[in-house]
Amino acid sequence: MQTLLVIDDDPGLASLLVEYLGTRGFRVESVPDGMKGLARLSRGDVDLVVLDVMMPGIDGFETCRAIRRGGDHGHSVADARVPIVMLTARGDDFDRIVGLELGADDYLSKPFNPRELLARINSVLRRSQAPRAVVDPSVSAAGIRLDPASRECTVDDRRVELTTTEFDLLHALVAAAGRVIPREGLMAAARGEAWASFDRSVDVHISHIRKKLGDDPRRPTRIKTIRGVGYLVPRHTG
Repeated sequence: MQTLLVIDDDPGLASLLVEYLGTRGFRVESVPDGMKGLARLSRGDVDLVVLDVMMPGIDGFETCRAIRRGGDHGHSVADARVPIVMLTARGDDFDRIVGLELGADDYLSKPFNPRELLARINSVLRRSQAPRAVVDPSVSAAGIRLDPASRECTVDDRRVELTTTEFDLLHALVAAAGRVIPREGLMAAARGEAWASFDRSVDVHISHIRKKLGDDPRRPTRIKTIRGVGYLVPRHTG
């Protein structure tokens, strides 16, 4: 049984999610703030985090940042790549962009239908943990090497930590090296479904991936922007 950790200071919502998701085949735990969330994550055995943005103490953004760094505030996170679905109180772009830039895999604006949250959780978990009958072979291009079996990424033999969504987006690009992938096709390749709820999501993720790869955003050599179309990973750098 997969374990979900809900980090939210709203006791009513947390209780609802524990009950609802608990009847959908998950083991669900809930903590009221980021510090307690980091403490729980230090013990491991968490498959996905549902993380609220607006919380007292360290907010959801800082908590997300700490998770992706492998820990902070006196706690070491067992798995810095644990998938994160953020809950934002506002529907504007700012919260969404910041969350994605910090490494969240998906987001949902409050108020929301629990069924939609369940769908997003299942989508992220399918990509990050679902067993594959046939494991895709490693792919490489432009100095980037991706191993789907271990979900590992190396750039010029340097290990790079990627979130689930970042890995899948980069894998789609590297596997199609030399060909342009439109934004909508890229998101569909990464998620197995259309992702039309936030048109700039792919751009935010690509920006974050470039930063991790050490790719100059002004003159990128590993992930090139094809204006008005999409993105391209060349077969070779230069």
